Amino acid sequence: MDTALIIGGTRFIGRHLTEELLDSGYDVTLFNRGTRENPFADHDDVSQYTGDRTSGAALKEANEAVAPDLVVDCVAYYPGEVDMAVDVFDDVEAYVYISSGAAYEPDTIPKREDETALRPCSEEQAVDDSHETYGARKAEGDRIVFEAAEEGVNAMSVRPTIVYGPYDYTGRYKYWVDRIKSSDRVLAPGDGTNIHHLVSVYNTVRAIRQVGEHGVPGEAYNAGDHRVLTLRELLEQTADAVGADPEFVWANGRELAEAELAPTDFPLYNPNVHILSTEKLKAIGWAPVTPAESIERTVPWDGETERDPGPDRAAEQEVLDSL
Repeated sequence: MDTALIIGGTRFIGRHLTEELLDSGYDVTLFNRGTRENPFADHDDVSQYTGDRTSGAALKEANEAVAPDLVVDCVAYYPGEVDMAVDVFDDVEAYVYISSGAAYEPDTIPKREDETALRPCSEEQAVDDSHETYGARKAEGDRIVFEAAEEGVNAMSVRPTIVYGPYDYTGRYKYWVDRIKSSDRVLAPGDGTNIHHLVSVYNTVRAIRQVGEHGVPGEAYNAGDHRVLTLRELLEQTADAVGADPEFVWANGRELAEAELAPTDFPLYNPNVHILSTEKLKAIGWAPVTPAESIERTVPWDGETERDPGPDRAAEQEVLDSL
């Protein structure tokens, strides 16, 4: 394969995926509405096709104009969008749908692609735009991919857990980087043993390319960093990469409640252990970088984010002053 069409491509995962594919010798076309600045506007091997991904006619025109070998769908948030895409791209060598680890039912540890149940998705959830239905909608997109593969479409799914790295517009990891850079004392929830499996954007895009080139139609592949870090380990490795030595002040739920805070107000804290098995991805040749390397490459990024996650600074300081 040497020609790729990325649906999306200018923000976070798609931006890094474009670089990954360029480094692997692909000619890349970005399909999006053109409402955001294109960081690859001056790159000879990157083209842009402007259109609305919710339009089947626009997707079909892009497919005919580009004739891609590989299609990566970075911005399919509703099952109907996936259903439309697998119909339009039924002739490509690989269609890769970016799903999510949130597609799984929550209680299994670790979550395995061929064993762990997916969340159900009602008709109402399939068209809802709330955070609460995100996992259900991604799960339904997976089921559409599996059905399309049974009908002969070379469709596959990648399920990343929470992704971190430069250009992450959610600000979830950057919240901690900023606190560590700016504070001598950093408030953190719990006792540091909380585990929510993360995946660097570098490992995510390597996974997407590997699945596109070597994945099996009708299969899903989890993507998570090869080593799972506790929240304490994540913050300590981040501090090492920053070159700082703050005091991490761990506060339990009762202590946080004094300032009307809860542990879940802090980014990357999950009260339930969340781990994805990555054995299936490794079996097709995925070679991940370490969390330490990913963190080292991420902390220098100081760009703007679209969200400002985390507690109010005054509330944080109130808890710090009490401990």
